[in-house]
Amino acid sequence: MRLRPVRPAGWWWDVLLLAALVGLTVALARGHLLGLDRAVADWADGHRPTAARWTAMILNYLGQGTPLTLLAAGLGVLVAVRLRSVRPVLPPVAAFVLTYLTIGPLKLWTDRAAPSASVKPPYLPEADTVQLFHTDGPYGVSYPSGHVANSIVWYGILALLLPALLGSFGRTVPGRLVTVVRVLPPLIVLSTTTYLGWHWLTDSVAGLLLGLLLDRLLRRMPWDDLPLPGRLRNWDRPFTSYP
Repeated sequence: MRLRPVRPAGWWWDVLLLAALVGLTVALARGHLLGLDRAVADWADGHRPTAARWTAMILNYLGQGTPLTLLAAGLGVLVAVRLRSVRPVLPPVAAFVLTYLTIGPLKLWTDRAAPSASVKPPYLPEADTVQLFHTDGPYGVSYPSGHVANSIVWYGILALLLPALLGSFGRTVPGRLVTVVRVLPPLIVLSTTTYLGWHWLTDSVAGLLLGLLLDRLLRRMPWDDLPLPGRLRNWDRPFTSYP
């Protein structure tokens, strides 16, 4: 087996993403950047007319983890049936495990509330909502943004499976469309999540860093070369367009 290529190439980018996430977390824990988070949240609160709010709420559904998980899993099963191969199911399963083991534990560990926690239950003081390692109970699950991280991971899986599905019908997907699927929804989710006050700006940035890191790990996986049990030899066909 050999790993699939990613762009930008090199493990240095993965190290930089991880270092940036760790550095951001340490900075917030020491009280840095909290003023920036508060300023962005206050600006959003003062510039959120009803029409813009509802538009942002609708667009934010692009980052709902459960529907994205089910969509990717269903697409994987559909491709598997079309190609008579179990391999298309592997990416959604791996993505679910990877996000489950990273996003949730980080949220519970950092224990940060959302900006809206001061204006609705649990009605925390504004000074407390922005702090890391400061909120007791089930409300401190804001950092990093799961919406942003999930959208990067799951739209990356969809961008992997869609060409395989259309290829089974003898059609091809333009590379630009694949890029749009991978890039546009996460950017929309990052913007709307921050604008609606559901996450601090640095929550969204942390979700971006974590999502890009997980996405690069998943994109490297040699899905067509992973060893499978012998009983699946009749359902063992390649599905990616990579060598």
